[in-house]
Amino acid sequence: MEHSLHILLYRAFHAQRNYLRPGLQELGLGTGQPKLLAYLAARGPCRQRQLADYFDVDPANVSRMVSCLEKGGFLTRCRDGAGRGRDLVQITEQGRLASEGWQRRCREEEAIMLQGFTAEERSLFGSFLLRAYQNLRNASEVTP
Repeated sequence: MEHSLHILLYRAFHAQRNYLRPGLQELGLGTGQPKLLAYLAARGPCRQRQLADYFDVDPANVSRMVSCLEKGGFLTRCRDGAGRGRDLVQITEQGRLASEGWQRRCREEEAIMLQGFTAEERSLFGSFLLRAYQNLRNASEVTP
């Protein structure tokens, strides 16, 4: 089997997704939703556009996720007082509990994924992934 970085990243992503997916169902969340809850839990209320920009996600996708999370009781929308169309999204207590459960599951996954790595290797791995992300993001900004 080919061991290019592309294939290795795909395989690691796929293994991660398969490990984490049952946790989504247990918490009543859908794909992509935990990251929105984690952002709101850490940073407080914000506009949907902020979520889309932060996660490099299409605003329409964020809108759909927010609607589903609102229907599930995980978040609410409130007016920010700046006028029409300026709703803020904020996490509910149910959303905070789901986010905490998801974070626990992610910490478990990370511990399994990085077992046998030294602290220095963990740090380097994180910095390599960040640099790879930034390189790809910069390249996509200049590519038509």
